[in-house]
Amino acid sequence: MHLSRRCSIFDFTDSHDSRFSEKGILFRDFMPVFADARGMQILIDALIKALPVDADQFDSIAGLEARGFLFGPAMAARLNKGFIAIRKAGKLPPPVHSCSYALEYGTATLEIEDCAVKPGERVLIVDDLIATGGSAAAACDLIKSVGGEIAGYSFVMELDGLNGRKALGDYPTSSLLQMPA
Repeated sequence: MHLSRRCSIFDFTDSHDSRFSEKGILFRDFMPVFADARGMQILIDALIKALPVDADQFDSIAGLEARGFLFGPAMAARLNKGFIAIRKAGKLPPPVHSCSYALEYGTATLEIEDCAVKPGERVLIVDDLIATGGSAAAACDLIKSVGGEIAGYSFVMELDGLNGRKALGDYPTSSLLQMPA
């Protein structure tokens, strides 16, 4: 199997480009994978193969803005599931439910549409990265606030040393690779 040089992970620190990180925070970018058709297929296949629960144990996939929007719908389509968007504050029409959480370098707020999840719907949460677990835990709270149930979490990368899984409780969780924070 051959992948182009575009299919890789890049690290940005404050010494590279301040638009992509806060001082002292390392930003990992795997966007080049999406520029390579075969790389993208491999990523989606790997995420599906590494699901933390069987596909029959969830009804839909919720992706966090923005990178969860890139592979979440592809996973959902491949698995014949619906896709739910968890958005940054102010990007959804009302009524919405909101949840704020702490970042390594500040705070942020996520939102979900009031009608996005049916009562009792089992949802798999997907995102590109788990660091401290704040955004994924906020997504969990949002899904529960509209009547959904959490089936588990699926991530592309997990940053070691930040204890992000602790913020997620006992839900089944998978990640494709672990990298130092």
